[in-house]
Amino acid sequence: MKVFVTGGRGFVGTFLTRELARHGHEVTILSRREMPPDPAYPAINFLAGDPTREGPWMSVVPDHDWIINLAGASVFTRWSPAHKGEIYDSRILTTRNLVAALASGDRRQFFCSTSAIGYYGPRGEEDLTEESPPGNDFLARLAQDWEAEALKARDLGVRVAVTRFGLVLGPDGGVLGQMVPLFKRFLGGPVGPGTQWFSWIHRLDQARAFLFLKDNPEIQGPVNFTAPQPVRNRELARALGRVLGRPSFLPAPAFMLRLLLGEFAEVVLTGQKVLPQKLQAAGFSFDFPGLDGALENLLGEGKKA
Repeated sequence: MKVFVTGGRGFVGTFLTRELARHGHEVTILSRREMPPDPAYPAINFLAGDPTREGPWMSVVPDHDWIINLAGASVFTRWSPAHKGEIYDSRILTTRNLVAALASGDRRQFFCSTSAIGYYGPRGEEDLTEESPPGNDFLARLAQDWEAEALKARDLGVRVAVTRFGLVLGPDGGVLGQMVPLFKRFLGGPVGPGTQWFSWIHRLDQARAFLFLKDNPEIQGPVNFTAPQPVRNRELARALGRVLGRPSFLPAPAFMLRLLLGEFAEVVLTGQKVLPQKLQAAGFSFDFPGLDGALENLLGEGKKA
């Protein structure tokens, strides 16, 4: 299968595209600048183009069977008004351009467009599934607009799955890339109250979930990409401390996070308890349903992933 990927050079995209190539797919990654081919992955090609702008790259999209949209500016920083605009535009404009490119095709395609569990907003102890209503903070409104743009492709006869990502765990970036260095310097611990829910997914299960969607065409619309066993933030800290052999008792006070991160701190201090109802109902089996096994696989002495 020919796969077109935006955001394929980021933390999630790099691992996913290599897994797609390993499973025999031919991958085209849209990159803002020219990139040389990687001899280790001859099935991965690069195409120069800015996904937020219309351009010649759009004519290539209809040649692909499967389009995966991962592009978007990072939310893991202090949000100035300018950065919030960049976060929003990078997602909405990219998705809008991809749908426009799909409109010029003449065959049925599969469009996987990323969203995030921020769609639900802060919801305390509530179990959240794909049927739960959205929140009303900045990330929730962003996710609603983002998903609405992607779902317009259904009017073209395109099958659309909106993948709501939890926090993706991998050893070389993402949330662990920020937390592990602190723990190794004996500065790790729970964040704020430590009671907030942490909905996560191992990067290998995430890649397997994408392949599962491809093979199960009855799955459409929103799909939670989270492990079935979310944990509280303090449980995450304890598990990470155990795997790394470091203490995990030094908390990051809420007031300090608010000073450092501003509005984004509320996302870290609240969290959501999100469950992968659609994936499990369709028969998907997680290799890493629990956090301890996932962290041991990623960071333990015998780490594999």
